[in-house]
This record gives sequence, structure tokens and C-alpha cells, in this order.
Amino acid sequence: MSDLFWLSEAQMRRLAPLLPSDTRGKPRVDDRRAISGIVHVLRSVGRCTGSLWPAQDALQPVRALGSQGRVGARVFRALARAGGPPAEPLLDSSHAKAHRSAGGGKGGSARKPSGGRGTHCGRPRLGPPRGGRTTKIHALTDHLGRPIGFELTAGQHGDAPVALALLAPWPSAKLCIADAVYDSNGIRNFLLARGILPVIPDNPTRKQHHPFDRSA
Repeated sequence: MSDLFWLSEAQMRRLAPLLPSDTRGKPRVDDRRAISGIVHVLRSVGRCTGSLWPAQDALQPVRALGSQGRVGARVFRALARAGGPPAEPLLDSSHAKAHRSAGGGKGGSARKPSGGRGTHCGRPRLGPPRGGRTTKIHALTDHLGRPIGFELTAGQHGDAPVALALLAPWPSAKLCIADAVYDSNGIRNFLLARGILPVIPDNPTRKQHHPFDRSA
């Protein structure tokens, strides 16, 4: 059991101001135990199986924290900014295939009351691209691969619009590394206007490329 994750006292002191302070309704479980368990499950189950589906039951204690979505986002933003602005952010995205029931379960793809719960800018975070229903995870990390920003969209959603939103809070970066899917004039102009060097390879499918001289 030596590989169990447990938050230290110092880590809990940093998290405590970000957690709910009211105790209305049913008393919640110990915050340290609940959050330590969540981190342990995410680390161990994802590493062993490559999927987080078996972790769903183990993550139930997070419900005792109240509005877990808002609390989780608040904790993430605070910790992501704790190390200061990144000098070399990395940008990428990946697809997560949705369970078959995400399309409405029995009865096919008919719209269900639960269908509009996950949205990005009022649009569903689940979409039907050619590979099947997926959610796209857009992530921005520092040079060590530690996440500093992320967004979820439907699988067919474009990368560039979300990239601009993820990069906006970090205007002091020196350069930004991304792959060819982010080779757009909009992203390059956005970065150059802020003095950020775009390290992005040319997308061979584009007919016209940005006039910026990458050899300069």
C-alpha cells in the first residue's frame, strides 16, 4: 500500500481557502481524504487501464464537496497560476471517445433532457465526427507538461478558436509550441502581436502560409 497518494499538510493548507466553507445539509466527508482518494484513483486507474471509466464509482466522494465543477475549476486555476506565467507554453488537443449511452442511450440519438448538460459557449461538448461520438480535450501546458489551461468541446469543434482563449491569459510567454493543426494566420498573428514566437510547423494542407519568416 506504499503507492497510495495522500495530500501533505502543506498541500492542504494551500487548498483549504479554495474549498467550500459552508456546512449546510449532510456533513461532507473529510476533505483531505476525499481529494487524496480522487488524485490516487486518477493516477492509478488511468495508468493501469488507460481509461477512467472504472474510476467513476471511486470518484463519488467529490460530490460531498458541493458544487464540484466550480470548486474544481477554482482549485485548478489557483494552482496553475502558483508557479507564475510560463515562458514556453505547449498547446495540443486530443479526442476522448464517448460511451454509447452518451448519445441518448436506448432510443438512439433522440434528444434527451441530459443532452444539454455539457456545453462550451452554449454548444454541446459531445459531437459526431467521422470516428464516432467524441469529446475534444484542448490543453495548454508549461514546458514540463504541467497543465495550466484546458477546455472541452464537441469532437468536431475546431482547434484554433479554443487555442486563442487558452493563450489569452498568458501574454508574457516568450514562445508557444504547437503542432501543425494550429498553423493558422489567426493564431500566428495573435501570438506575434504579443511578442510571442510561434513555434508551429507548416500545415501541408494549407495553400497559403503566413508571411512571417520562420527563419528570422
